[in-house]
Amino acid sequence: MDIFYPLQLISDWVTFALLNLEIESHLGGAVNFFVYDSLKILGLLIVINYFMAIIRYYVPTEKIRDFLTKRNWYGLDYFLASAFGVITPFCSCSSIPLFIGFLSAGIPLGVTLSFLITSPLVNEASIAIFLVLFGVKTTLLYVLAGIGVGMVGGAILGRMKLDNYIDDKLQTVIKASKQNTPLETHAVHKPFGRLAYQFWLEGWDLTKKIFMYVLIGVGLGAIIHGYVPSDFFERYLTNSSWWSVPVATILAVPLYSNAVGVIPIMQALVAKGVPFGTALAFMMATVGLSLPEALILKRAMKKELLISFFTVVTLGIIIIGYLFNFYSPTI
Repeated sequence: MDIFYPLQLISDWVTFALLNLEIESHLGGAVNFFVYDSLKILGLLIVINYFMAIIRYYVPTEKIRDFLTKRNWYGLDYFLASAFGVITPFCSCSSIPLFIGFLSAGIPLGVTLSFLITSPLVNEASIAIFLVLFGVKTTLLYVLAGIGVGMVGGAILGRMKLDNYIDDKLQTVIKASKQNTPLETHAVHKPFGRLAYQFWLEGWDLTKKIFMYVLIGVGLGAIIHGYVPSDFFERYLTNSSWWSVPVATILAVPLYSNAVGVIPIMQALVAKGVPFGTALAFMMATVGLSLPEALILKRAMKKELLISFFTVVTLGIIIIGYLFNFYSPTI
């Protein structure tokens, strides 16, 4: 069962019972989407930020950081981050709390960006649907493509030395995590109840600083989800010209969905004659690049880092689209 199923029940009750909106209406779909995603991301933020507060308190984060930065991993650290992204069932906006938690724990920026790139692109549910719709070989290529975009994108962004463009308040948290304070040194002597309350305060403080941006981003996604027709974009993609891949990628940016929700649309696009790589670029851009994601990330990134992130991911998705069009997998 979906671990978020109870939240869906609450969302359905608020939308269709409390507010008495029609199930098939645009407004009903938008409100249901907004309530569900807001509750889900708020829950994730609270749990993850609480957990990361515990990690920062007990675990010597400078050793973790040194472990990841002072060894020649030959790209393995980026691979591990991307692989972890594959096994986390989050959409782009839901991945952001983990991204912030990793940064606040002192994990290198490029490595955390590898996770942030890959997490929405590939997960176990999308892999299962891909297997059913497109077969084993194409699914394997899709997984490798998602991991590859995450690894290469994270490595490029890491080498660009963009750490100074993390939000100032988040940078303060990161700098604090690099210091061995007396509080951390004597952690074992503090009563459990006092520690639990301290973890809650620290985690909630970080959560409330970014949640307003979450609501704005999810609200925009809800409007798009409820009011943009599902067949709006396919009319512009049934073309094999060289520009169809970048156009598909750009057209997908206003959308907001997870991979599971958009893969059936991708299948429909392919069935209507859209080249496979073009349809894949559309799917990846829908789940990996979105205006709601940008609005939420704006709370953690300054514009220089945000623009660099979206530029690198966009180029990576476009390249993947061209490669799959060249490969032309048999569906």
